[in-house]
Order: sequence, then C-alpha cells, then structure tokens
Amino acid sequence: MIYNEVETAPRSELRELQDERLQETVETAYEEVPFYRELLEERGITPDEFRGVEDITDLPFTTKEDFRDTYPDGMFAVDHDEVRRIHASSGTTGKPKIVAYTDDDLDVWKEVVARCLAAGGVEPGDTVQNAYGYGLFTGGQGLHQGIEELGATVIPIGGGQTQRQIELLQDLESDVIACTPSYALYLDETAEEMGIDLEELPLSTVMFGAEPCTDPMREAIEERLGVNGIDIYGLSEIIGPGVSNECHEVQDGLHIFEDHFYPEVVDPSTGEPLPEGEEGELVLTTLSKDALPVLRYRTGDLTTLNYEECDCGRTMVRMDNVTGRADDLLIVRGANVYPSEIEDVVLEFEGVEPQYRIDLYQEDNLDRIEITVELAEGFTGDADALHDEILERLKNVLVFTPDELDLVEYGSIERTEVGKVKRVYDHR
Repeated sequence: MIYNEVETAPRSELRELQDERLQETVETAYEEVPFYRELLEERGITPDEFRGVEDITDLPFTTKEDFRDTYPDGMFAVDHDEVRRIHASSGTTGKPKIVAYTDDDLDVWKEVVARCLAAGGVEPGDTVQNAYGYGLFTGGQGLHQGIEELGATVIPIGGGQTQRQIELLQDLESDVIACTPSYALYLDETAEEMGIDLEELPLSTVMFGAEPCTDPMREAIEERLGVNGIDIYGLSEIIGPGVSNECHEVQDGLHIFEDHFYPEVVDPSTGEPLPEGEEGELVLTTLSKDALPVLRYRTGDLTTLNYEECDCGRTMVRMDNVTGRADDLLIVRGANVYPSEIEDVVLEFEGVEPQYRIDLYQEDNLDRIEITVELAEGFTGDADALHDEILERLKNVLVFTPDELDLVEYGSIERTEVGKVKRVYDHR
C-alpha cells in the first residue's frame, strides 16, 4: 500500500522539493545553531548562496562526537519552550546523544513511520505488538505513534517479558510484531520451550530493526516463525525509526523517504562521495526537522544506494540492508574484517544456529581471533566434519585463518531479552 503519493513522485519533482527543503535547512542551521554557523562560515558558506542538492558536498559532516561535544542541547535550533519531546541514545560509550522534537517534528515522525508500516504490508485494523523498548530510546514510542497514525491497533508491551509476549501473540492474535532480529529468534526458542509453535499463530510479519540482520538470519526468522521478515531502519540523530523501510512486494532494499532525509554514500576513510551501487558509509541530511536540523550525518552504517524505480511503484531510492558498520571494522594481524563477513560464512551451514560470538585477544603482541558457533538444536551429525567444513570456508573467505573455531551445544551462547545483541568481545 502506498501511504503518501510523494513516494511515487517523478524524481524531477522530488529533486525540486529536496532543493527547497535543503536550502531552508541550511538557513535554519546557520541562523539558529552556533555549532553549524561556525562550521559553515569556516567553509565560506552562506544560506543566500547555497543552491541546494548540487552544493551538498560543500557542507560539513556531522558526527556522533559532535552531539556529545555539544551535550546536552547545543544542537537544538529552537528554544526549550518549543520542544515537545526529548529522546536520547543509550549512552553506553559516553554521554548520550540528546535529540528533540517540536509538534511539527512529531507529525513528520508518525507519518514516516506509518509509511514504513504500510510499505511492510501492515494495514489499518491489523494488530501490532510493539516489543521495542519505551522510554528515552526512540524505537518504542516512534513505532507506537506510527502504528496509531496508520490506523492499526498497538499493543505497547515494550522489550522483555518474553513468555508474556508469546502469550499475547497467542491470546490477542497479533498480526505483526516489531522487535530486533535477534529477539525474534529468542522468541521462537522460548515459544518452543513453552510448547507453542509460532508458525501456527496468526502472526504474519516481523518488523525488525535496531541492529544489523544478514540474509541468513532473515531466512532463519522467516522459516522458524512462519512470517515475512521486513527490515525497518532509522536512528535517533536523524529522527528514530522511519528513515527507510522495505516494501513487502519486492523486498529488494529499503526505500528512503527522500522528501525528509537526503542520502549519500561516502568512502568511510576519505569521506569522498561514491558512485551509485558502490558500498560505503551512509550519510543523511534532514530536510524537514525544526528542533534538530542535521547536516550530512555520518551514520557509520555500510550500504549501497539503488535509484532504479522499484516494481512496487515507489520511485524513492533504495538502500541495501545494513549488515555492518564502519566502526565495527576489526583489524586482525593487519587485515581488515567485518563481523558480518564471518556471520555470512557461518550461517551458510544448516547444522548451526544463527548464534555466534567473536573473541579477540593479544598474546606476545600477536592478535588471536576465536570464533564460537552454536550447533543447531538436536544436531546429530558429525560435529568434527562440520567444524572442518566451516573452518575451511572461513579460510577461503577471510585473509587469515581463525586461531580457534569452537562448535558448542545449542543454548550455550548467552541470549538477550532486551537491547542489541553483542557479538564481538575485544579483550586486547
């Protein structure tokens, strides 16, 4: 279902809208945010000479460090009496990133989330169980308001309470559950322990986000829960959930709502723009934020952009599923590797679960990498032979050989009921 006709607008019309809104955003940032005014003046940029998208690479980047350096409200473009809501990042790596919303910002937010839900196949009247955390995290409240805007019914259970989640899926016959991909798999494991087969429930869709999900993990979710897995993307610094979403008709990338968020892909090392289709770091500029306009935010997420019109009818650019982050890059014995590369290999094999961990150590000034993989439930095959097959495949894909590969019994690797799953433990 197309929620807003702008999703199918000719790209020439979309560019005109982007130019207009980007000029307004730069003007607001220059006049109302001292942080941006200083950066723009250093580059000799004034709002009256800025032409729009064609000049976007002249603008400075914004980073997560900028949010922390201006904590708590140095990025705000409005007075506090105009702010209607404040959210924040988890702050697990330092000061949290504080984000603010005016009434108009909240209207935009709920509308783009409604677009996401509609693109994912959710319809008015459906029941959506929202298992994202409420509170300062943008996921729970962001999804909640979009569900209501669409005209669907929301069950605001939030994160955790896994047995209760499953009981509500069963008793209220929820059509959709919104959660992280790792939690979707945890739900299936818990349901099995409770003697409940999720495939027999009315549940038809999992809207997953907030952490990377590789294709093998998606396939596991869809197969085990008997659902359609739909990827939703967003981040607090830009708006929260609602930046982009897969369409259920095609599921070939996530449509970015370019009338509100302008995307670029740049080289993670140099910051230089990359050609269409080449993988790099996603950079986003807000086009309609009042309280917190953000110029060229370096998300850290690795993806590609595809500007071809989708078979679903949407003309807005599609970003590939995010499977890693620029700052997730591991350097092991001088070689670069992303955790997603290891996950892709491990999950090629049917005899293992989509549960693994990577441990990094340093011994005598040399890096060691140990990979632990969980065997599938009820595995009865030859574990030694499977070990050798996985290790050989890893050796062929990576530029080094893992120092140790352990296959452990089902259930050995710690699960999480809330938050994002941790896969990498760097002990160096």
